[in-house]
Amino acid sequence: MSSSTLSKEELLGVVARGTTVARVRRDSMSDSSQSGERKKCRWESGTGVPSDSFVSPEGWTPASWRSFPIKQQPEYSCGVASGKARAKLAALPPLVTAHEVMDLRAQLEEVGRGGRFILQGGDCAEKFDDCTSSTIETKLRLLFQMGVIVVWGARIPLTRIGRIAGQYHKPRSKTMEPHGDGEIPCYKGDAINGFGVEDRVHDPERLVAGYFHSSATLNYIRCLLDSGFADVSKYHPKEWDLGFVTDVSTKRMYNNIVKDISHAFEFMASCSKAPARIEGANKLYTSHEGLVLDFEEAMTREIDGKNFNLGAHMVWIGDRTRQLDGAHIEYFRGIANPVGCKCGPTTDPAELVKLITALNPDNIPGKVVLISRFGAGKVDNKLPEIIKGVQAAGLNVVWQCDPMHGNTYSTDAGIKTRSFDDVLAEVLQTFKAHEECGTWLGGVHLEMTGEDHVTECVGGSCGLADGDLHRAYESQCDPRLNGQQSLEMAFQLVEVLKHRKLKRAV
Repeated sequence: MSSSTLSKEELLGVVARGTTVARVRRDSMSDSSQSGERKKCRWESGTGVPSDSFVSPEGWTPASWRSFPIKQQPEYSCGVASGKARAKLAALPPLVTAHEVMDLRAQLEEVGRGGRFILQGGDCAEKFDDCTSSTIETKLRLLFQMGVIVVWGARIPLTRIGRIAGQYHKPRSKTMEPHGDGEIPCYKGDAINGFGVEDRVHDPERLVAGYFHSSATLNYIRCLLDSGFADVSKYHPKEWDLGFVTDVSTKRMYNNIVKDISHAFEFMASCSKAPARIEGANKLYTSHEGLVLDFEEAMTREIDGKNFNLGAHMVWIGDRTRQLDGAHIEYFRGIANPVGCKCGPTTDPAELVKLITALNPDNIPGKVVLISRFGAGKVDNKLPEIIKGVQAAGLNVVWQCDPMHGNTYSTDAGIKTRSFDDVLAEVLQTFKAHEECGTWLGGVHLEMTGEDHVTECVGGSCGLADGDLHRAYESQCDPRLNGQQSLEMAFQLVEVLKHRKLKRAV
């Protein structure tokens, strides 16, 4: 997402008014799910979107998913209220632009060729209460600091994608949970229901609230990027605190990387008085799991004959909703956005090939991102088979590793956590599997927070143990790496990426 869409002054005005930055005029229309009409946008510049071979399949509409079986959707008690919420969302401006979506597609095509790496991360589930300037700044600061480490340490261009400005919906393995002598609905994210016991009823107005919280987040992100937040000079290694690293050999490795980055900063400073910039460093793309199809449909716009989900730059299909004959595949196959798809131990390689083909029948590079999530120790048994199946079918995909979801466990006290060592082990095992198969692991997808004090995942150089989790466990869903653990992951990525690049160069 480029910060050049509006000037700084215009952006500040936008934030004050609480509106979005997308410069479009929408045709007057009613809710597509009720009228069947297509939502269209016309860009004021009249330049359209970049040329591309993608077209929505014949017979597809943003609402055609409604004829397919579906899972993990909210259960609203009032159809009239949910219809009003959908109509409201459909009438609101988009959150991102088609140009930005296509820019991301172009970067992902480069990732697929092995010339770029993806750093994707953020909260497991965003909270409405965290839509504050300080929290947003902390999330962005971590992504950009990790980016500096990877770019300068591994010498590779980076694409930054946040789990931000829309990650308000969560699938759950169960619909109900025990409470007192009975049961209550499980928490499914702030845009579906509240975390408090009294707020567990699914409320369609929360979808609209999710839109406005996403809009406010995006507007502030654009303001930050426009005001120089991404300038590399703001992330000089002299400001980094590695005091949490106690192991001597590990600290030596990290300090060597820091020294290398410091020398690069000093060289840039001696060459120019202008703030140091890395090409594309002021871009951040947004993403969320496309779970609630009422919302995704309402965010779909037709532009120059193509259908874009303009609620985010990238959306992904979760492990629980990727059924080949299901509503999610039907919806996702018609949008021009890059589409992520989770795959794991239960994935059948032959079915995955059919799924990829359904999502990308023209085999367009950069269109489909396969996000593997197996768990440490399970990668070697299954991932190579999946990679070889995709290779044999001649399919263009971007490979990414989610080392979080396959490594969740509960402590003896019943607290859900993850081990940093397991997370890192899955990353390393996944790199190894791709190296042996001759493919490029193009990115990682992490659940993380910029707050150092958070205690949700154990391990890492900060030395958190099961007994520490109660101190600052703030996630309402799954455990996240804290700021220190996330930085350590970036340092570890540098080492493996350096090795991988050297091997590919031979």
